[in-house]
Amino acid sequence: MSDRPRDERWELRAGERGYPDALLDLGSPPEVIYGLGDPEALRGPCLSIVGARRATPYGLAIAEMAARVAAGQGITVVSGGALGCDHAAGSAALRAGGRTVVVSGCGADVVYPQSSRDVFEGAVAAGGAVISEQRWGTGPRRWAFPRRNAIIAALSQVLVVTEAGARSGTLSTADAAAELGRTVYAIPGSIFSPTSVGTNRLIAEGARVISDEQALSVALSLDYGAAPLLSEGGRQDRGPVMGALVSSPARPDDLAARLGESVLTVLRTLTDFEARGLVERLPDGRYSVTRAYLLGERDLA
Repeated sequence: MSDRPRDERWELRAGERGYPDALLDLGSPPEVIYGLGDPEALRGPCLSIVGARRATPYGLAIAEMAARVAAGQGITVVSGGALGCDHAAGSAALRAGGRTVVVSGCGADVVYPQSSRDVFEGAVAAGGAVISEQRWGTGPRRWAFPRRNAIIAALSQVLVVTEAGARSGTLSTADAAAELGRTVYAIPGSIFSPTSVGTNRLIAEGARVISDEQALSVALSLDYGAAPLLSEGGRQDRGPVMGALVSSPARPDDLAARLGESVLTVLRTLTDFEARGLVERLPDGRYSVTRAYLLGERDLA
């Protein structure tokens, strides 16, 4: 970690000492990287984590799990600082005592979106960085974000795709990573979930499948030479309602038909689980398991 003040602005120019070599793999590397925090965080090892902005609890839990595992193995987490999976990954890395690098589509001194201020400020405070190829003070511009995505892909030797629909910026980042020869990990989701169409397609096209937390830890140990984290064992039996919701969010009447129960019985169960923080009602009326349950912070006991 460098001894420069955390709030000091810095600029790294291509060809100069300190400019990250990984960015030179881009067809058109940024001429200047503008940043706050510690520029040494860009030198790795880094793991890029991307996913849907309008993420489901499943996608958010996966992003948090991936960041926590990476931080536990001494790997810096790179993300775009956006809503959804980006924010989940960055905040989880910080909570785990790790470092995170936010690659912004605005100027590095501009917090966008405002809801991610905790991640932007936390990255700098914890020895990570906020960087951009946009000049200081530059606001959000649509054309800047594909370039931002390419930088996210280039900075790390591995990209983790947590959750992505059929058409998304997440998939453009995965495409950029593949073109750069980076390794792409993808977490499978339900074939009935529109937010997992993209990740499942990446797997069909050859992305490395990450089946669970231990598989991710082992994969990172092989690709980064980091010691794998010890498994904490399997989750207890979920029961029929939770088992169905883990597979895919569903409405009470669909759950009742699938499980052969009355709608009233299913609603009572869902009401109880919702009060205990195990499930939540989505805006479209479906129920889904919560991030807290998927991350092991809540259980059926």
